[in-house]
Amino acid sequence: MLFRQLFEPDSSTYTYLLSCPETGQTALIDPVLDTAERDAALLQELGLELTYSIDTHIHADHLTGARRLKQLTGSRIVYPAIDELPCADLGVREGEVLRIGNIELQPLFTPGHTDHHHAYLIDNGTQCMLFSGDALLIDACGRTDFQSGDAAILYRSIHDKFFTLPDETLVYPCHDYEGRRVSSIGQEKARNPRLGQNRSLAEFTSIMNGLDLPYPRKIDFAVPGNESCGACPDNVPEQYRRVCERHEQG
Repeated sequence: MLFRQLFEPDSSTYTYLLSCPETGQTALIDPVLDTAERDAALLQELGLELTYSIDTHIHADHLTGARRLKQLTGSRIVYPAIDELPCADLGVREGEVLRIGNIELQPLFTPGHTDHHHAYLIDNGTQCMLFSGDALLIDACGRTDFQSGDAAILYRSIHDKFFTLPDETLVYPCHDYEGRRVSSIGQEKARNPRLGQNRSLAEFTSIMNGLDLPYPRKIDFAVPGNESCGACPDNVPEQYRRVCERHEQG
């Protein structure tokens, strides 16, 4: 498997490239509109054609690159089926493997950060890679104070779906704000300040309710835009319009 971890600095978002060398089928997990052209150029450089763009959930901190990448490459847009987005070409569900050539991507329904969040797991017997989206981050986890977030539900998702995986499972989050690139299930179980050392549900809920985080600066346009698979809505502020105007011009 060909694997690349790509980064968009404004939202501190990781995009993951997965490609099957036998078939050439390729996917990007959580692409960002701001870097869609970069990602398309990288695919061309590597001699790859994009089969799927896959989102873990409807993001609130950036516009997805799914729609733009479809325009650039003809790729299919993949979202959790539970979102029921008319713009999506394919909906994924837990228990139904998404095949990227010979790569088997297992969706995991992991609500709590948002009510429809899905993570994605590759476990081929020799490597185990978890693309945890915003549910589990390195030494942290996703917020639960907007988009139908729920701390108790997130706690159960992480414990029941993630912490039951082998300790050596590599964790690739959607975001990191400290320059870190990868963690493991064993590391998060041991030292995650919010979840590690067998923290109780009551302790976790208290921590999450006390975070007092600022209002997400892009949420008012990112959520409706991502419900249209990355279209720029009319309320995008001037300081963020440049990327929209570039893509609207083709």
